[in-house]
Amino acid sequence: MESSTAANWKHSFLYLGFLYSLLCFLHNQISHNLLIGHRPVRVKKTSPDLPLRFRSDGTFKILQVADMHYGNGALTRCRDVLDSEFEHCSDLNTSRFLKRMIEAEKPDFIAFTGDNIFGSSSVDAAESLLRAFGPAIESGLPWAAILGNHDQESTMNREELMSFISLMDYSVSQINPSAEDLSNLARGSRKKIDGFGNYDLRVYGAPGSHLANSSILNLFFLDSGDRETVQGVRTYGWIKESQLDWLHGISQGYQDKPPALAFFHIPIPEVRQLWYKKIIGQFQEAVACSSVNSGVLQTLVSMRDVKAVFMGHDHNNDFCGYLENIWFCYGGGFGYHGYGKAGWRRRARVILAELGKGEKGWMGVERIKTWKRLDDDKLSKIDEQLLWEY
Repeated sequence: MESSTAANWKHSFLYLGFLYSLLCFLHNQISHNLLIGHRPVRVKKTSPDLPLRFRSDGTFKILQVADMHYGNGALTRCRDVLDSEFEHCSDLNTSRFLKRMIEAEKPDFIAFTGDNIFGSSSVDAAESLLRAFGPAIESGLPWAAILGNHDQESTMNREELMSFISLMDYSVSQINPSAEDLSNLARGSRKKIDGFGNYDLRVYGAPGSHLANSSILNLFFLDSGDRETVQGVRTYGWIKESQLDWLHGISQGYQDKPPALAFFHIPIPEVRQLWYKKIIGQFQEAVACSSVNSGVLQTLVSMRDVKAVFMGHDHNNDFCGYLENIWFCYGGGFGYHGYGKAGWRRRARVILAELGKGEKGWMGVERIKTWKRLDDDKLSKIDEQLLWEY
């Protein structure tokens, strides 16, 4: 009887030991990894200094990075480069270009406008995103991203991608508007908004100025989708009514509306009209937009605060054109794994907002400028222009 009791105690002790070991293992796994789908996601370790604000010299500079099309790093070959460049060209060229732009322009904020990774070439979406945004993270600058039509073609869907991006170091990206923002809708009382990556970032006045605690520039980010089917025909995505309702509501919520800039990936149909108008930059390919016109331009015009829109998607277009008192500007193809034109340098767009000076110091935004830089030996600066002046 005593030996039987001792044996039972021994088995119980071993069983409890097994359970303890199992619980420790599970605790370690859960505490170190957040699972999105089946992918481990690194929880944000470092947050940027917030809020976004103008410098003490009255400027706020944005670097727009359009269409990185990042794949798997050194193993991913370049597309549409000169034969003399091809052998040693890979995603690492994209990373080097981003690092050079950050060092040269010293922006206050980086805006990635979609097709950040080329999903069909990416073995692991999380790893590709970490490599693509790596130079931005290393810089310690605040940055934000929206999705294009290729990001979701790897191992994450669009919601998972935006969740991951929002958790990355120094990212100020959001999956979607907060419940408070959604309650500000001007028309109706929608509880849901289409897409993933619709959000508003506010830029505050210069430190020490009387507007230091006021939002004086708005940055609107919108998810333009990927692919849709309309009456049996495949077309590109578009910005939906619920997103426009939210955007209009946010704008109307300001007593004194500050100027705003908007960022999305797929151009709207009206951009095609710029073929017949004066532009600054190159119009080298057809505008690949949706067959559906959802009224984006009409909404932006009615808001009266958006001064310029910045897009991507069509890599060989890098122009700015004027529609209904709003500038529509392409970023130009940035990444080396995205299509381009051999001999036509990859490029990036820079946006500079400048404050006015009054008797009491810095005032609100007085002008907004833009230019581009090429990935050549000198990072050549081209097409500098004034977008808006108060």
